[in-house]
Amino acid sequence: MSLSLVEANTLVVLDFETTGLSVRQGARPIEIGAVKLVDGIVVDRFQELMNPGVRVDHFIEGYTGISNQMLATARPCAEVMADFADFIVGCNLLAHNASFDRAFLQEELVRLGRRAEGEFLCTLLLSRRLYPEAGSHKLANLVAYKNIANDGVFHRALADAEVTARLWLRMLEDVRQNFNLRDLTFAEYARLQKLPKAKVAGYLASLAAA
Repeated sequence: MSLSLVEANTLVVLDFETTGLSVRQGARPIEIGAVKLVDGIVVDRFQELMNPGVRVDHFIEGYTGISNQMLATARPCAEVMADFADFIVGCNLLAHNASFDRAFLQEELVRLGRRAEGEFLCTLLLSRRLYPEAGSHKLANLVAYKNIANDGVFHRALADAEVTARLWLRMLEDVRQNFNLRDLTFAEYARLQKLPKAKVAGYLASLAAA
């Protein structure tokens, strides 16, 4: 089956912590965290620090809680990302602010001569369409808005991936209940995240009617 036709409750939710904001400016990952969902159930997890070969600055240390001392004993990025590439084989992907994580994933896989088979969904883009009244669509704010269970830890990769997965499952439930819909495919959500906000209700109504 094409990955685009797989239901959207089966995918890998991932999050990177990095040395900076831009791949183009040479930023590298320092941690990857991910949870694998199958039919809405977490069936596997992946988390590891990785040594980018450069020191991280004080801001990143304070923001993530990941110190240079912690990274000194971590495996190199290439080794960790080779394992993660195996972890996501045959899977679609999801992240909050996915353009950020996609850029780092693609860059690291290019370095390995590999590529991801699946495409990305973005809970940031989708939340703007499904919850326009939420105000802020930052991950922590959406978690509070939807009363998602969390331990208050943000900006560590696995913690963010776990809470993003819970947010995603809540979004799927809200779409089913609010629009009387079946479980939608990855491709249907991929189209939804690109729609102008004014067309979202009509699109979901047309899926329900079909």
